[in-house]
Amino acid sequence: QVQLVESGGGLVQAGGSLRLSCAASGRTLSSYAMGWFRQAPGKEREFVAAIDLSGANTYDADSVKGRFTISRDNVKNTVYLQMNSLKPDDTAVYYCAASLGRVGFQIYEYDYWGQGTQVTVSS
Repeated sequence: QVQLVESGGGLVQAGGSLRLSCAASGRTLSSYAMGWFRQAPGKEREFVAAIDLSGANTYDADSVKGRFTISRDNVKNTVYLQMNSLKPDDTAVYYCAASLGRVGFQIYEYDYWGQGTQVTVSS
């Protein structure tokens, strides 16, 4: 079993940047495909980005394409989400998740979840 802890959230002005980190313990992250999801108030949790085991392939939601970048460091057992050109619509709790299977875009495809980190973008 793997435990995931997100960090790096906060309050930022529109147009600004944040980098989220997801640190793993318990097992090495190199065994998992990883994803980031977010949930805004009153909305369902949605897919943001995903990365395969090696980091060679990444996938982004259309809403963040060109602005967000997912990456991983399997030596540091950490996954990152670099968020640039932030918009108020990006305000949400951001969750990282680990999948024992292949890269997925749906919540049910992930086996382990972090507790989330709040990102608030002011206009």
